[in-house]
Amino acid sequence: MNDIARDNPEFIVADLLNDREEALLSPAAARSRHATRRNEEARIGYRQNFAHDADRILHTRAYTRYIDKTQVFCLIRNDHITHRVLHVQLVARIARTIGRYLFLNEDLIEAISLGHDIGHTPFGHAGETFLSKFCREHGLPEFQHNIQSVRALEKLERKGRGWNLTLQTLDGILCHDGEVHASRISPAPLGGFDEFDLKIELKSANPSLDLQPTTLEACVVRLADTIAYIGRDIEDAIILGLIDRSEIPDRCASLLGTSNGSIVYALVTDLIRNSSVPAPGSQPLHTPGEIGFGDKVAAALRELKDFNYEKIYHAPETQVHMPAIEACFEALFDFYLDHLENGTDGDLDVDLLDDMDQAYIEKQSAPARVRDFIAGMTDDYFLQQAASIGCPVPSLRSGLH
Repeated sequence: MNDIARDNPEFIVADLLNDREEALLSPAAARSRHATRRNEEARIGYRQNFAHDADRILHTRAYTRYIDKTQVFCLIRNDHITHRVLHVQLVARIARTIGRYLFLNEDLIEAISLGHDIGHTPFGHAGETFLSKFCREHGLPEFQHNIQSVRALEKLERKGRGWNLTLQTLDGILCHDGEVHASRISPAPLGGFDEFDLKIELKSANPSLDLQPTTLEACVVRLADTIAYIGRDIEDAIILGLIDRSEIPDRCASLLGTSNGSIVYALVTDLIRNSSVPAPGSQPLHTPGEIGFGDKVAAALRELKDFNYEKIYHAPETQVHMPAIEACFEALFDFYLDHLENGTDGDLDVDLLDDMDQAYIEKQSAPARVRDFIAGMTDDYFLQQAASIGCPVPSLRSGLH
Protein backbone atom coordinates (compact mmCIF):
# COMPACT_ATOMS: atom_id res chain seq x y z
CA MET A 1 0.00 0.00 0.00
CA ASN A 2 1.37 3.44 -0.89
CA ASP A 3 1.74 6.25 1.65
CA ILE A 4 -1.33 8.16 0.42
CA ALA A 5 -3.56 5.11 0.70
CA ARG A 6 -2.15 4.24 4.12
CA ASP A 7 -2.97 7.70 5.49
CA ASN A 8 -6.59 7.77 4.36
CA PRO A 9 -7.58 4.68 2.38
CA GLU A 10 -11.33 5.06 2.69
CA PHE A 11 -11.51 8.29 0.70
CA ILE A 12 -8.29 8.96 -1.17
CA VAL A 13 -8.12 5.56 -2.85
CA ALA A 14 -11.69 5.91 -4.18
CA ASP A 15 -10.85 9.38 -5.49
CA LEU A 16 -7.76 8.05 -7.22
CA LEU A 17 -9.79 5.28 -8.83
CA ASN A 18 -12.41 7.75 -9.98
CA ASP A 19 -9.69 9.97 -11.42
CA ARG A 20 -8.24 6.97 -13.21
CA GLU A 21 -11.59 6.41 -14.91
CA GLU A 22 -11.34 9.90 -16.39
CA ALA A 23 -7.99 9.03 -17.93
CA LEU A 24 -8.63 5.47 -19.05
CA LEU A 25 -12.30 5.26 -20.06
CA SER A 26 -14.06 6.48 -23.17
CA PRO A 27 -15.67 9.92 -22.77
CA ALA A 28 -18.97 8.13 -23.46
CA ALA A 29 -18.52 5.64 -20.59
CA ALA A 30 -20.45 5.90 -17.34
CA ARG A 31 -18.43 7.38 -14.48
CA SER A 32 -18.62 5.95 -10.98
CA ARG A 33 -18.65 9.41 -9.43
CA HIS A 34 -21.76 10.29 -11.46
CA ALA A 35 -23.79 7.37 -10.09
CA THR A 36 -27.17 8.30 -8.59
CA ARG A 37 -29.02 6.50 -5.80
CA ARG A 38 -32.69 6.89 -4.92
CA ASN A 39 -31.70 7.55 -1.30
CA GLU A 40 -28.47 9.44 -0.84
CA GLU A 41 -25.90 7.59 1.24
CA ALA A 42 -22.93 8.78 3.23
CA ARG A 43 -19.78 7.74 1.44
CA ILE A 44 -18.35 4.64 3.07
CA GLY A 45 -15.09 2.87 2.29
CA TYR A 46 -12.97 2.75 -0.83
CA ARG A 47 -15.33 0.94 -3.18
CA GLN A 48 -16.63 2.83 -6.19
CA ASN A 49 -20.37 3.09 -6.70
CA PHE A 50 -20.90 0.48 -9.40
CA ALA A 51 -18.50 -1.98 -7.75
CA HIS A 52 -20.54 -1.52 -4.59
CA ASP A 53 -23.70 -2.36 -6.57
CA ALA A 54 -22.15 -5.59 -7.85
CA ASP A 55 -21.19 -6.58 -4.30
CA ARG A 56 -24.69 -5.87 -3.02
CA ILE A 57 -26.28 -7.96 -5.76
CA LEU A 58 -23.95 -10.88 -5.02
CA HIS A 59 -25.10 -10.79 -1.40
CA THR A 60 -28.82 -10.83 -2.15
CA ARG A 61 -30.87 -13.87 -1.26
CA ALA A 62 -32.26 -13.79 -4.78
CA TYR A 63 -28.78 -14.22 -6.26
CA THR A 64 -28.25 -17.28 -4.07
CA ARG A 65 -31.43 -18.79 -5.51
CA TYR A 66 -30.12 -18.49 -9.08
CA ILE A 67 -28.35 -21.81 -8.49
CA ASP A 68 -31.60 -23.80 -8.85
CA LYS A 69 -33.48 -21.88 -11.52
CA THR A 70 -33.99 -23.25 -15.01
CA GLN A 71 -32.15 -21.69 -17.92
CA VAL A 72 -33.68 -23.80 -20.74
CA PHE A 73 -33.82 -27.46 -19.74
CA CYS A 74 -35.53 -28.53 -16.54
CA LEU A 75 -36.06 -31.75 -14.61
CA ILE A 76 -32.97 -33.30 -16.19
CA ARG A 77 -30.58 -35.43 -14.16
CA ASN A 78 -27.39 -34.00 -15.69
CA ASP A 79 -24.95 -31.81 -13.76
CA HIS A 80 -23.49 -30.26 -16.93
CA ILE A 81 -26.65 -28.48 -18.07
CA THR A 82 -26.69 -24.70 -17.69
CA HIS A 83 -28.66 -23.16 -14.84
CA ARG A 84 -29.47 -19.49 -14.37
CA VAL A 85 -26.51 -18.87 -12.07
CA LEU A 86 -24.01 -19.92 -14.75
CA HIS A 87 -25.81 -17.89 -17.39
CA VAL A 88 -25.50 -14.60 -15.50
CA GLN A 89 -21.81 -15.31 -14.85
CA LEU A 90 -21.26 -15.95 -18.55
CA VAL A 91 -23.04 -12.72 -19.41
CA ALA A 92 -20.85 -10.84 -16.93
CA ARG A 93 -17.66 -12.31 -18.32
CA ILE A 94 -18.54 -11.75 -21.96
CA ALA A 95 -19.86 -8.24 -21.35
CA ARG A 96 -16.79 -7.25 -19.35
CA THR A 97 -14.55 -8.44 -22.17
CA ILE A 98 -16.46 -6.27 -24.64
CA GLY A 99 -16.45 -3.34 -22.22
CA ARG A 100 -12.70 -3.59 -21.69
CA TYR A 101 -11.96 -3.36 -25.41
CA LEU A 102 -14.39 -0.46 -25.84
CA PHE A 103 -13.04 1.33 -22.72
CA LEU A 104 -16.35 1.27 -20.88
CA ASN A 105 -17.04 0.89 -17.15
CA GLU A 106 -16.58 -2.78 -16.29
CA ASP A 107 -17.95 -2.41 -12.76
CA LEU A 108 -21.28 -1.13 -14.08
CA ILE A 109 -21.31 -3.88 -16.69
CA GLU A 110 -20.75 -6.52 -14.01
CA ALA A 111 -23.46 -5.14 -11.72
CA ILE A 112 -26.06 -5.11 -14.50
CA SER A 113 -25.04 -8.58 -15.69
CA LEU A 114 -25.23 -10.21 -12.27
CA GLY A 115 -28.61 -8.65 -11.48
CA HIS A 116 -30.38 -8.81 -14.83
CA ASP A 117 -32.22 -12.11 -14.21
CA ILE A 118 -32.86 -11.78 -10.46
CA GLY A 119 -36.62 -11.63 -11.09
CA HIS A 120 -36.87 -14.82 -13.15
CA THR A 121 -39.45 -17.37 -12.03
CA PRO A 122 -38.75 -21.05 -11.51
CA PHE A 123 -38.80 -22.99 -14.80
CA GLY A 124 -37.51 -20.16 -16.95
CA HIS A 125 -39.53 -18.39 -19.60
CA ALA A 126 -42.27 -21.01 -19.46
CA GLY A 127 -42.72 -20.25 -15.77
CA GLU A 128 -42.84 -16.55 -16.60
CA THR A 129 -45.61 -17.20 -19.12
CA PHE A 130 -47.63 -19.25 -16.63
CA LEU A 131 -47.27 -16.72 -13.81
CA SER A 132 -48.18 -13.90 -16.17
CA LYS A 133 -51.41 -15.66 -17.08
CA PHE A 134 -52.52 -15.94 -13.45
CA CYS A 135 -51.45 -12.37 -12.72
CA ARG A 136 -53.74 -11.12 -15.47
CA GLU A 137 -56.61 -13.26 -14.20
CA HIS A 138 -56.29 -11.58 -10.79
CA GLY A 139 -56.06 -7.98 -11.97
CA LEU A 140 -52.28 -7.61 -12.01
CA PRO A 141 -50.15 -6.48 -14.96
CA GLU A 142 -48.44 -9.14 -17.04
CA PHE A 143 -45.46 -10.64 -15.28
CA GLN A 144 -42.14 -9.47 -16.75
CA HIS A 145 -38.95 -10.77 -15.19
CA ASN A 146 -36.98 -7.59 -15.89
CA ILE A 147 -39.53 -5.50 -13.97
CA GLN A 148 -39.59 -8.13 -11.23
CA SER A 149 -35.79 -7.96 -11.04
CA VAL A 150 -35.97 -4.25 -10.26
CA ARG A 151 -38.83 -4.86 -7.84
CA ALA A 152 -36.90 -7.56 -5.99
CA LEU A 153 -33.79 -5.43 -5.64
CA GLU A 154 -35.64 -2.26 -4.64
CA LYS A 155 -38.69 -3.47 -2.71
CA LEU A 156 -38.38 -7.11 -1.65
CA GLU A 157 -34.82 -7.73 -0.56
CA ARG A 158 -33.82 -7.02 3.04
CA LYS A 159 -37.45 -7.43 4.19
CA GLY A 160 -38.59 -4.59 1.97
CA ARG A 161 -35.79 -2.09 2.48
CA GLY A 162 -34.07 -3.03 -0.77
CA TRP A 163 -30.43 -2.40 -1.64
CA ASN A 164 -30.60 1.22 -2.83
CA LEU A 165 -28.75 0.44 -6.06
CA THR A 166 -27.73 3.14 -8.49
CA LEU A 167 -30.05 4.40 -11.19
CA GLN A 168 -27.58 3.28 -13.88
CA THR A 169 -27.52 -0.31 -12.61
CA LEU A 170 -31.29 -0.55 -12.17
CA ASP A 171 -31.97 0.93 -15.60
CA GLY A 172 -29.60 -1.57 -17.22
CA ILE A 173 -31.43 -4.41 -15.49
CA LEU A 174 -34.83 -3.07 -16.55
CA CYS A 175 -33.77 -2.61 -20.18
CA HIS A 176 -31.79 -5.79 -20.77
CA ASP A 177 -34.52 -7.52 -22.83
CA GLY A 178 -32.12 -10.11 -24.23
CA GLU A 179 -34.93 -12.00 -25.95
CA VAL A 180 -35.78 -9.01 -28.15
CA HIS A 181 -33.69 -9.20 -31.32
CA ALA A 182 -31.72 -6.03 -31.94
CA SER A 183 -28.54 -5.80 -33.97
CA ARG A 184 -27.60 -2.26 -32.85
CA ILE A 185 -28.50 -0.29 -29.71
CA SER A 186 -27.89 3.30 -28.67
CA PRO A 187 -28.42 4.73 -25.19
CA ALA A 188 -31.09 7.34 -24.43
CA PRO A 189 -30.87 10.06 -21.76
CA LEU A 190 -32.60 9.48 -18.44
CA GLY A 191 -33.33 12.45 -16.19
CA GLY A 192 -33.57 10.66 -12.87
CA PHE A 193 -35.63 8.25 -10.80
CA ASP A 194 -38.93 9.93 -11.72
CA GLU A 195 -38.30 9.16 -15.39
CA PHE A 196 -37.08 5.68 -14.48
CA ASP A 197 -40.30 4.97 -12.58
CA LEU A 198 -42.24 6.17 -15.63
CA LYS A 199 -40.29 3.73 -17.82
CA ILE A 200 -41.40 0.91 -15.53
CA GLU A 201 -45.03 2.05 -15.73
CA LEU A 202 -44.91 2.24 -19.53
CA LYS A 203 -43.26 -1.17 -19.84
CA SER A 204 -45.72 -2.70 -17.39
CA ALA A 205 -48.64 -1.40 -19.44
CA ASN A 206 -47.07 -2.44 -22.75
CA PRO A 207 -44.76 -5.49 -22.48
CA SER A 208 -43.81 -5.22 -26.16
CA LEU A 209 -42.34 -1.74 -25.62
CA ASP A 210 -38.65 -1.76 -26.57
CA LEU A 211 -36.88 0.23 -23.87
CA GLN A 212 -33.58 1.97 -24.56
CA PRO A 213 -30.94 1.79 -21.82
CA THR A 214 -29.37 4.99 -20.56
CA THR A 215 -25.73 3.83 -20.75
CA LEU A 216 -23.51 2.17 -23.33
CA GLU A 217 -22.62 -0.34 -20.63
CA ALA A 218 -26.26 -1.47 -20.46
CA CYS A 219 -26.33 -1.73 -24.26
CA VAL A 220 -23.33 -4.06 -24.06
CA VAL A 221 -25.01 -6.27 -21.45
CA ARG A 222 -28.17 -6.52 -23.53
CA LEU A 223 -26.29 -7.91 -26.51
CA ALA A 224 -23.94 -9.98 -24.35
CA ASP A 225 -27.03 -11.69 -22.91
CA THR A 226 -27.75 -13.14 -26.34
CA ILE A 227 -24.11 -13.99 -26.99
CA ALA A 228 -23.98 -15.88 -23.69
CA TYR A 229 -27.01 -18.10 -24.27
CA ILE A 230 -27.18 -18.69 -28.03
CA GLY A 231 -24.24 -21.10 -28.35
CA ARG A 232 -24.42 -22.45 -24.81
CA ASP A 233 -28.00 -23.60 -25.35
CA ILE A 234 -26.88 -25.41 -28.49
CA GLU A 235 -24.17 -27.23 -26.54
CA ASP A 236 -26.70 -28.27 -23.88
CA ALA A 237 -29.09 -29.51 -26.57
CA ILE A 238 -26.29 -31.56 -28.16
CA ILE A 239 -25.34 -33.07 -24.78
CA LEU A 240 -28.97 -34.13 -24.30
CA GLY A 241 -29.24 -35.57 -27.82
CA LEU A 242 -31.90 -33.11 -28.90
CA ILE A 243 -29.97 -31.85 -31.93
CA ASP A 244 -26.80 -32.70 -33.82
CA ARG A 245 -24.06 -30.16 -34.49
CA SER A 246 -24.45 -30.78 -38.24
CA GLU A 247 -27.97 -29.32 -38.11
CA ILE A 248 -26.69 -25.78 -37.45
CA PRO A 249 -27.63 -23.69 -40.54
CA ASP A 250 -24.84 -23.40 -43.12
CA ARG A 251 -24.57 -19.59 -43.06
CA CYS A 252 -24.37 -19.59 -39.28
CA ALA A 253 -21.75 -22.34 -39.30
CA SER A 254 -19.71 -20.49 -41.92
CA LEU A 255 -19.75 -17.09 -40.21
CA LEU A 256 -19.93 -18.05 -36.53
CA GLY A 257 -18.69 -21.63 -36.27
CA THR A 258 -20.44 -24.63 -34.74
CA SER A 259 -19.19 -24.65 -31.14
CA ASN A 260 -20.11 -22.34 -28.28
CA GLY A 261 -16.50 -21.13 -28.11
CA SER A 262 -16.33 -20.19 -31.78
CA ILE A 263 -19.79 -18.58 -31.70
CA VAL A 264 -18.93 -16.44 -28.68
CA TYR A 265 -15.57 -15.40 -30.15
CA ALA A 266 -17.03 -14.52 -33.54
CA LEU A 267 -19.89 -12.50 -32.05
CA VAL A 268 -17.72 -10.65 -29.53
CA THR A 269 -15.09 -9.82 -32.16
CA ASP A 270 -17.68 -8.53 -34.61
CA LEU A 271 -19.39 -6.48 -31.91
CA ILE A 272 -16.15 -4.78 -30.87
CA ARG A 273 -15.26 -4.00 -34.50
CA ASN A 274 -18.65 -2.56 -35.40
CA SER A 275 -19.57 -0.58 -32.28
CA SER A 276 -19.15 3.21 -32.29
CA VAL A 277 -17.54 4.34 -29.03
CA PRO A 278 -15.04 7.23 -28.82
CA ALA A 279 -11.56 6.30 -27.60
CA PRO A 280 -10.15 7.59 -24.31
CA GLY A 281 -8.93 11.16 -24.57
CA SER A 282 -10.95 11.88 -27.72
CA GLN A 283 -13.85 14.22 -28.12
CA PRO A 284 -17.28 12.67 -27.49
CA LEU A 285 -19.28 11.68 -30.56
CA HIS A 286 -22.09 13.96 -31.68
CA THR A 287 -24.35 10.92 -31.21
CA PRO A 288 -24.55 8.97 -27.92
CA GLY A 289 -22.56 6.10 -29.41
CA GLU A 290 -23.79 2.69 -30.55
CA ILE A 291 -23.20 -0.95 -29.72
CA GLY A 292 -23.91 -3.45 -32.47
CA PHE A 293 -22.99 -6.10 -35.00
CA GLY A 294 -22.14 -5.84 -38.67
CA ASP A 295 -24.92 -6.65 -41.12
CA LYS A 296 -23.73 -10.14 -42.09
CA VAL A 297 -23.16 -11.33 -38.55
CA ALA A 298 -26.44 -9.75 -37.38
CA ALA A 299 -28.31 -11.69 -40.08
CA ALA A 300 -26.54 -14.93 -39.12
CA LEU A 301 -27.36 -14.37 -35.45
CA ARG A 302 -31.01 -13.79 -36.31
CA GLU A 303 -31.05 -17.07 -38.25
CA LEU A 304 -29.36 -18.91 -35.37
CA LYS A 305 -31.95 -17.55 -32.93
CA ASP A 306 -34.74 -18.84 -35.19
CA PHE A 307 -32.99 -22.21 -35.29
CA ASN A 308 -32.79 -22.36 -31.50
CA TYR A 309 -36.45 -21.48 -31.08
CA GLU A 310 -37.59 -24.12 -33.55
CA LYS A 311 -35.21 -26.94 -32.63
CA ILE A 312 -34.63 -26.31 -28.92
CA TYR A 313 -36.94 -23.93 -27.04
CA HIS A 314 -40.19 -25.00 -28.73
CA ALA A 315 -39.23 -28.63 -29.32
CA PRO A 316 -41.81 -31.13 -28.01
CA GLU A 317 -39.11 -32.88 -25.95
CA THR A 318 -38.31 -29.63 -24.15
CA GLN A 319 -41.97 -28.88 -23.47
CA VAL A 320 -43.10 -32.34 -22.37
CA HIS A 321 -43.54 -31.46 -18.68
CA MET A 322 -44.83 -27.93 -19.16
CA PRO A 323 -48.57 -28.78 -18.87
CA ALA A 324 -47.92 -30.36 -15.47
CA ILE A 325 -45.79 -27.39 -14.38
CA GLU A 326 -48.52 -24.97 -15.49
CA ALA A 327 -51.07 -26.89 -13.43
CA CYS A 328 -48.78 -26.58 -10.41
CA PHE A 329 -48.46 -22.82 -10.95
CA GLU A 330 -52.24 -22.51 -10.99
CA ALA A 331 -52.72 -24.73 -7.94
CA LEU A 332 -50.13 -22.87 -5.86
CA PHE A 333 -51.40 -19.44 -6.90
CA ASP A 334 -54.97 -20.35 -5.94
CA PHE A 335 -53.92 -22.04 -2.69
CA TYR A 336 -51.79 -19.12 -1.48
CA LEU A 337 -54.42 -16.60 -2.55
CA ASP A 338 -57.11 -18.44 -0.64
CA HIS A 339 -54.87 -18.51 2.41
CA LEU A 340 -54.29 -14.74 2.32
CA GLU A 341 -57.88 -13.77 1.53
CA ASN A 342 -59.79 -16.30 3.61
CA GLY A 343 -57.36 -17.32 6.30
CA THR A 344 -57.37 -21.02 5.49
CA ASP A 345 -54.04 -22.58 6.26
CA GLY A 346 -54.31 -26.31 5.78
CA ASP A 347 -50.77 -27.67 5.71
CA LEU A 348 -49.23 -24.31 4.81
CA ASP A 349 -45.69 -24.19 6.15
CA VAL A 350 -44.50 -20.97 4.50
CA ASP A 351 -44.74 -17.36 5.60
CA LEU A 352 -45.88 -15.82 2.29
CA LEU A 353 -43.58 -12.86 2.95
CA ASP A 354 -45.15 -12.21 6.36
CA ASP A 355 -41.77 -11.07 7.66
CA MET A 356 -41.65 -8.13 5.24
CA ASP A 357 -41.77 -4.52 6.32
CA GLN A 358 -45.25 -3.56 7.50
CA ALA A 359 -45.60 -1.08 4.64
CA TYR A 360 -45.32 -3.98 2.18
CA ILE A 361 -47.93 -6.03 4.03
CA GLU A 362 -50.37 -3.11 4.11
CA LYS A 363 -49.92 -1.85 0.55
CA GLN A 364 -49.67 -5.04 -1.49
CA SER A 365 -52.77 -6.86 -2.65
CA ALA A 366 -53.02 -10.56 -1.95
CA PRO A 367 -52.39 -11.48 -5.63
CA ALA A 368 -49.28 -9.26 -5.66
CA ARG A 369 -47.90 -11.01 -2.58
CA VAL A 370 -48.53 -14.40 -4.16
CA ARG A 371 -46.81 -13.26 -7.37
CA ASP A 372 -43.75 -12.04 -5.48
CA PHE A 373 -43.54 -15.24 -3.44
CA ILE A 374 -43.84 -17.66 -6.37
CA ALA A 375 -41.50 -15.63 -8.57
CA GLY A 376 -38.75 -15.93 -5.99
CA MET A 377 -38.89 -19.72 -5.72
CA THR A 378 -36.25 -22.12 -6.96
CA ASP A 379 -37.36 -25.04 -9.13
CA ASP A 380 -36.97 -27.56 -6.31
CA TYR A 381 -38.80 -25.45 -3.74
CA PHE A 382 -41.64 -24.87 -6.20
CA LEU A 383 -42.03 -28.62 -6.72
CA GLN A 384 -41.89 -29.27 -2.98
CA GLN A 385 -44.62 -26.72 -2.35
CA ALA A 386 -46.78 -28.07 -5.16
CA ALA A 387 -46.45 -31.64 -3.87
CA SER A 388 -47.29 -30.50 -0.33
CA ILE A 389 -50.75 -29.35 -1.46
CA GLY A 390 -51.41 -32.51 -3.44
CA CYS A 391 -50.49 -31.32 -6.91
CA PRO A 392 -48.97 -34.08 -9.09
CA VAL A 393 -45.40 -33.09 -9.92
CA PRO A 394 -43.18 -34.48 -12.69
CA SER A 395 -40.08 -36.49 -11.80
CA LEU A 396 -36.47 -35.99 -12.80
CA ARG A 397 -35.45 -37.79 -15.97
CA SER A 398 -32.01 -38.81 -17.24
CA GLY A 399 -32.51 -37.23 -20.67
CA LEU A 400 -35.02 -35.79 -23.09
CA HIS A 401 -36.00 -39.05 -24.76
